[in-house]
Amino acid sequence: MPQTSSIRLQDAKEWLKNEATSLIEPLQDKAGSMLKQIDERIGDAIESSQKVLENSQNEMNKNNPKTHRFARNANKFAQGLIDTLNTVKVPSSVQYESVEHLCDELEKACAVVDQLRRSAYPYISPYFIFDRRRLDVFAKRLYDITKELRSFLTAKYASIKAVDEASSQVDRLVQTLNESRQSEESLGQAEERMQTLEREITDIKGKLLHVQARAELSELVRLNQRIEELRAEVKHNLRYLQKPFYKLQSLARTAEVAVPPDEVRKLDEYLSDPLMALVTDENEFATLRSILKKLDSTIVQGKLKLKTTRLRKAQDQISTVLNKDLLGQLQRNGQGIMTQKKQLLSSETVNQLQSELSQLQKHSETLQKEYELVTSRIKALKAEQIKLQERAQYLKKELEKKASQLTRKNVQIILSS
Repeated sequence: MPQTSSIRLQDAKEWLKNEATSLIEPLQDKAGSMLKQIDERIGDAIESSQKVLENSQNEMNKNNPKTHRFARNANKFAQGLIDTLNTVKVPSSVQYESVEHLCDELEKACAVVDQLRRSAYPYISPYFIFDRRRLDVFAKRLYDITKELRSFLTAKYASIKAVDEASSQVDRLVQTLNESRQSEESLGQAEERMQTLEREITDIKGKLLHVQARAELSELVRLNQRIEELRAEVKHNLRYLQKPFYKLQSLARTAEVAVPPDEVRKLDEYLSDPLMALVTDENEFATLRSILKKLDSTIVQGKLKLKTTRLRKAQDQISTVLNKDLLGQLQRNGQGIMTQKKQLLSSETVNQLQSELSQLQKHSETLQKEYELVTSRIKALKAEQIKLQERAQYLKKELEKKASQLTRKNVQIILSS
């Protein structure tokens, strides 16, 4: 049964390095040797290309009509080879990624060199034959070392990649655990703030209830409720006159019906807030009575364009308002309530209580908004915690799997310090 090794995460990199030394060092030595050979062979190929470049330039300088074109093609071909080979950079350090990148670049360069040779040789022959043979030898040696490097990467050097990946996996796991700890700290701070806010909200609600329970404010609340009830009653008793009022307003603006300016203003008030318009209408709502009479006259004259049923209901309500005391009683009740509210609001005590209540309500709203933001952040942090913990467990298993494959041991990574 394979031996089980329990390794602390902070020691994992060093342990992997020690365990894989016997495997890695020979491969790195081999890779280093191959990089040296590649550098030399690239240099040989460039030197051979330089020779073609120099000889072709010398031939061009002779201005011999028979050879000039061939020399020019050879010169262009040699410069192309030099430019292509100069793009290949041999890394100074032996790392899997850098060696793999070099192999990719070599394969591309060899393909370009081969294409250049195939394209140029028919237009150079039969000249520069010794230069071409020498170049072909060095090009062949470069192709061979490139194939050998690819084979080495695929068959043997992949072990180095596995070690590098395991080392990177350690870094990712450490980073994930750090993020998880930071997220946990943020979650703790957010939960503490949420508890503080809950206490502050409970405290301010108690203060609000205390202020609202004061007799002066209770009376003000009662009066406001009564005002809303009266507003609904007035609106109900004028419900069939809303649209006719709008129509009359429109006719007054176009001068089709003569309505005095003060009545037009009052008509606006009855449309926006019927209760306040009624309360402030003097002499038992004399202005409203005048408006209603003009409205009835307009209906009779056929100037008000509405459905027959609407016109009939409007006329019935006009008759009710003019001949019964429904609105009169509502006006008196409203005026009485408004007077009481005005007197109450003139009290210094009520003003102070209202100011205190307003400040408490604003503070309460601010706390509530912050509480909602904090609870939302807590929810997001908890989701993030689950995600990070799952990721850490996944990375841990992957690291254990890679380490086991490399060392042929059962490896257990211990996350806690």
